[in-house]
Amino acid sequence: MKKLSKIIVKDIVVTFISKDGSDFLSLTDMAKSKNPEFPADVVKNWLKTRFTIDFMGIWEQMHNPNFNMVEFDQFKSQAGVNSFVLSPEKWIKSTGAIGLRSKSGRYGGGTFAHKDIAFEFASWISAEFKLYLIKEFQRLKAEENERLALGWDVKRQLTKINY
Repeated sequence: MKKLSKIIVKDIVVTFISKDGSDFLSLTDMAKSKNPEFPADVVKNWLKTRFTIDFMGIWEQMHNPNFNMVEFDQFKSQAGVNSFVLSPEKWIKSTGAIGLRSKSGRYGGGTFAHKDIAFEFASWISAEFKLYLIKEFQRLKAEENERLALGWDVKRQLTKINY
């Protein structure tokens, strides 16, 4: 089941998708806080740093048994060099990465990242942005859990009454 939600962080609407128990936040939306006209460039600049490549590689090794280490090592050796450019699509295609998802299109398109990776990206934007993002995300998740618990309790009460 795929569920699309939105949160507002420092006047930026950030879309996220919940699918199969994992949450993927839009890096494209977050990048608009730095460059509203060309958010994809912000994402590419973040992806080309050595720290980001290391972080992404470790995350993939922890969560993805099919991660292509040979391609990862190639990217790692190039990271930080001025001429090195890496798009989300190239990272995903070359390494078999599952932590990033990239979709083309005006509506619902952009680069989405697993929440672990998205929070790291938010740090790169600014510490303040990351803290507000985490706070708002946790608030929304707490609301969702309350609704689920309330729904379960109502069903239980109805069953009890019908019995």
